[in-house]
Amino acid sequence: MATEKETFGSCVRRKRKEKAITLRKFADMIGVSPTYISQIERDELTGFKPPAAGTVRAIAKVLGENEDEMLALANRVSSDLPEIIQKHPKEVATFLRTAKGLSGEEWEKLTQRMIKDLSDEEEENK
Repeated sequence: MATEKETFGSCVRRKRKEKAITLRKFADMIGVSPTYISQIERDELTGFKPPAAGTVRAIAKVLGENEDEMLALANRVSSDLPEIIQKHPKEVATFLRTAKGLSGEEWEKLTQRMIKDLSDEEEENK
């Protein structure tokens, strides 16, 4: 993923070059113009208006990166999250505020524990 303090644009450029994809080919793969990719890579858009979530997802897919991490780097949030938050605003806010100091590893452990608990609960209800 991105290095610390790396911008979305510089991360895209670095990853694209690591994969030896030309700017023109990369733009074609995503369905945008080479000029637009160039603007993204030079961070000419992110300060004013970051690329649309769909564009960020397409970029992540071509580069083989995690969509959520790329969206966050581009100052975007996955489109399904607002609906989840709005469905349970108090619970989600409390959960996130409680867990805000967790490391990436701790988040991963928590996620795996939730998946296991939900799977176990599903099995018990069969």
